[in-house]
Amino acid sequence: RGGLVAFGSCRSVVLYDPQKRKVVGTLNGHTERVNCVQWIHRNDGSQETELISGGSDRCLILWEIRSGKLVNYIRLEGHTEAVCALDVLSLEHQSSAESNLLIASAGSDSTIRIWSRCGTEVKCLQALQSGKGFVLDVSLSLLPGSDVPILACGGDNCGIYLYTQQDGQFQKQLVLQGHEDWIRGVEWAVCDGDLFLASCAQDCLIRIWKLQATLPPLLETGEEDVIRLKENIFTVNDNGGLDISFAVTLDSVLAGHENWVCAVHWQPSFFKGGRREQPRRLLSASMDKTVILWSPDEESGVWLEQVRVGEVGGNTLGFFDCCFSPDGTMVLAHAFHGALHLWKQTSVNKRDWAPQVVISGHFNSVQDVNWDPEGEFIITVGSDQTTRLFAPWKRKDQPEVTWHEVARPQVHGYDMQCLAMIGRFQFVSGADEKVLRVFTAPRNFVENLSSISGVSLEKLYLGEMVGLPEGAAVPALGLSNKAVFQGKALCVSLC
Repeated sequence: RGGLVAFGSCRSVVLYDPQKRKVVGTLNGHTERVNCVQWIHRNDGSQETELISGGSDRCLILWEIRSGKLVNYIRLEGHTEAVCALDVLSLEHQSSAESNLLIASAGSDSTIRIWSRCGTEVKCLQALQSGKGFVLDVSLSLLPGSDVPILACGGDNCGIYLYTQQDGQFQKQLVLQGHEDWIRGVEWAVCDGDLFLASCAQDCLIRIWKLQATLPPLLETGEEDVIRLKENIFTVNDNGGLDISFAVTLDSVLAGHENWVCAVHWQPSFFKGGRREQPRRLLSASMDKTVILWSPDEESGVWLEQVRVGEVGGNTLGFFDCCFSPDGTMVLAHAFHGALHLWKQTSVNKRDWAPQVVISGHFNSVQDVNWDPEGEFIITVGSDQTTRLFAPWKRKDQPEVTWHEVARPQVHGYDMQCLAMIGRFQFVSGADEKVLRVFTAPRNFVENLSSISGVSLEKLYLGEMVGLPEGAAVPALGLSNKAVFQGKALCVSLC
């Protein structure tokens, strides 16, 4: 929000500017891994200055930032196990320095906790039990035409539980059935006065539910031969003392992914002409290595796949989450192993999305780091079982030099522990397998590094390049890179 992306990185929350391609701030406060992060939207459309995070240290932290700098933070403690999902609903009705917040958090302790923030005071209002199952995602909103909060919970029992707040306490109203596997994501959106809920699951499907105000059910309708959608009806009492009935119907089922759908998100709403508008666009991330943008057809109203982006090949396991930029012109996703992927809509053809350069690095603790003897680049090893090389990227059209991960010389099956440079383009690494492995750079890496860093080949590689192989490859079920095209294997195992 405001041009910044917030994401969890081990025990920290990182603020990243995708336009400048650099980290502008780091929020430290969690003692264990950060599992979920969310910006807190304001009802007046002003720029967000608060965000909330939950981690494996069993607590939530409410952060307040100004210009990328931490101003204040509040810890919310109560869960007995890791916090795995959260959502925040702003209850402010006008712009003010202090806003009231309603927070829902789900943990591995099989509870959903409801928190309230009034000014600077934060307290836990309620703890909902989910039995022996786990809740994987939660979403908060207000019922259409009322100020009654509604909570949607999706978990490992294939049902979506709907709770509404009555007399300060959330009560279960409905269970929406339809998905046939674990529900990984739920999210509300207000479109044209009606409330829509998007849900995704490991059954590879996305379901869109429509919630709208209706008349109380009649005992006799007199239209037994009329085919209509099944309606799930419930009644709530608003704060004005009136009973209002709402009906939930299945609006659409989206099938396009070939593996688990791990996340689904609506494009953020925006203000236009003094009123808030919600674009009817959905973004879904899947373990089939694709991210799909969905929207209804203008003529028929049927939801269709508009854009599909993703990865082809490689060693990625698919995408774990995704999100829109505030204006909907960029899409950000992160892979199962933590890598960020960014696509931007082209100005010429709105259906074309081009990949962009993003930040990258280890997704677990870094164990060792070494400079190359000439100080041109660095190599690191980490507990994420990878060895990575970082170098400066010098562009002719831009004076600013930025550092990026340009190579991943080793993808191991054990946690990496140590590293030593034994030459300009040779290093030895050690892992938990208790074996040292020596690596030498192939010809194509030296040429690519010269192009990226702007250093000539003569200066970069003073020795002869004739004996170098063209490239390297990792055999199936292997832990060692093997030289390709010419020469013998360059990776030697030393006991």
